[in-house]
Amino acid sequence: MSEMKLIFAQVNLIYRRLLICLLMFGAGLSSNAWAAHAYSLWGDIKYPAGFKYFDYVDPNAPKGGELVAVSNLRVSTFDKYNPFTIKGTSPAYLSEMLFESLLVGSGDELSTAYGLLANDVSVPADGLSATFRIHPDARFHDGKAVQAADVKYTFDTLNGKFVSPAYRTMLEDVSKVEVLDALTVKFTFKRKNRELPLTVGSLPIFSREWGKNKSFDKVITDIPIGSGRYKIGPVNFGKDITYVRDPNYWGDKLNVNVGSGNFDRITIKIYKDNVARLEGLKAGEFDFMQFYSAGDWARRATGKRFDKGDLTKGVFKHSLPTGFQSYIFNTRLPKLQDVRVRQAIGLAHDFNWMSQRLFYGAYKPVNGLFGNTDCAAVGLPSVDELQFLEPLRKHVPVNVFGNMAGQPNADGKDNLRANLVKARDLLASAGWKVKSGGDGVLRNAKGEAFILEYLDSQESKATTLASWQRNLAKLGIALKLRAVDFALYQQRIDKYEYDMISINFPGTNNPGIEYMDLFGAKSADIESSGNYSGVKNQAVDALIERMINAQSKAELIPACRAFERVIAHSHIMIPQWYSGQHNVAYNPKKLAKPSIEPKYYKADSWLLSNWWAR
Repeated sequence: MSEMKLIFAQVNLIYRRLLICLLMFGAGLSSNAWAAHAYSLWGDIKYPAGFKYFDYVDPNAPKGGELVAVSNLRVSTFDKYNPFTIKGTSPAYLSEMLFESLLVGSGDELSTAYGLLANDVSVPADGLSATFRIHPDARFHDGKAVQAADVKYTFDTLNGKFVSPAYRTMLEDVSKVEVLDALTVKFTFKRKNRELPLTVGSLPIFSREWGKNKSFDKVITDIPIGSGRYKIGPVNFGKDITYVRDPNYWGDKLNVNVGSGNFDRITIKIYKDNVARLEGLKAGEFDFMQFYSAGDWARRATGKRFDKGDLTKGVFKHSLPTGFQSYIFNTRLPKLQDVRVRQAIGLAHDFNWMSQRLFYGAYKPVNGLFGNTDCAAVGLPSVDELQFLEPLRKHVPVNVFGNMAGQPNADGKDNLRANLVKARDLLASAGWKVKSGGDGVLRNAKGEAFILEYLDSQESKATTLASWQRNLAKLGIALKLRAVDFALYQQRIDKYEYDMISINFPGTNNPGIEYMDLFGAKSADIESSGNYSGVKNQAVDALIERMINAQSKAELIPACRAFERVIAHSHIMIPQWYSGQHNVAYNPKKLAKPSIEPKYYKADSWLLSNWWAR
């Protein structure tokens, strides 16, 4: 897959896919006029034509200086500069630094995109095509003009066999790409889908000259030729990388770029684990770090640099969807194919205990896919949802027609005990029992013990697993942590060689075709796809199609709520937790930030885009 492989890994591609809402545009403009400065999925555009800059930037932010930050991604090395090929790992943030797309979203809107490489875009009333006019000033790092042929080349390459299958899933409804003239490119679609213009508008564009005359899988350490503000500078290969401002960057004066890209140099350091990363912060090796560990934030973000004011703790609220960080079952395995077994394992997971004992109350539970959005399902299905669900009744769990599934309430010994009794009964009905007077091990009719292996690249996860292990042991299930190095971890993920893993999926307000890769039957057997659970269900596929084909919010909302119910009651995932704020430590003597935060933003992206050096 792209840069990483999620599990805080596949970030580049998945972030593009699942935050695609920041790049959405739709129909509603004339098909014969080059006057579209922006497109909105539902027609609500905040910034008018000719706007000067986004509200959340400081237009007077100075340029210059250096940012030294740390990668918060799980990878501990990199071995290539190509973020798009399947094999290998590229440096953190490389795609964001070097490549631009035809359109770019704002941080205070959910579904609107503005021209970046394209200075206008047109979608006809039938929604079966999208035509982009490339900005005549747009230039690649080698000084050559960005042309329509480069856009077509990018599309053809990302739709090829050497790139993640997620791209092919996303682009399968694009029937052809035409170069109309040097600066005009037209995408034609197989069917009307409001998301398709968005999908092609968000593709990272690169030059035809990059790796010319090579098969794309052989383009490994060839320096990328993009059009972004930064280029690759000094590199300690496999460890640290510095991005340097392109002195000839073409787009500094664009309204979507005012107040952004303020550092001359951005150095990203990589550490083996969280402990080394935290110690590096305290030692002054870098100036910005986001905290994902509640324990580190509450107890270990202290020391001389904090006392002297060289570091300060910042808490920044956001309005992002919760996402669906979850444990994921591999339902390709026989022992995990029965929904009763998966539900039973989930009943032994005690978030309340973890919140009190491990998380210092910093996290809230995740329940479904679309928390903190209009797509979140609650209570009983509405009449509109039932219109989608009733024809699929034979293919979904019966509980789908009851209350929305949530995390089990285990607040107190009695509740936990009740959950474990229910889990025991579910396991027994699925053919898994503990023999009376035996060894206490849960076994099936063949006498096979139930052993559940959790695969991760961090041994530190043992702490969060401990209470769950104890509860599962009461059911006779042995939960074991298998910690491997990231390279092997990535290989096993690609080949679906695991019982259970943990994924942090970013959320979205406008779910669409990307969910075919995450949950569609077609992707379940494709190596390196995003369907980690291996789910194959025609009801799931049908509901994703409903989301994709929605022509209004009134159609989208009940479709995605019905879809969320089916996934939740299928128990292919055990939801974990989320935070409604970004916890960061930074050096206020070296770094400055705008007075206004965007509404929808990642902390590291905000830093890289809108902060500046003092």
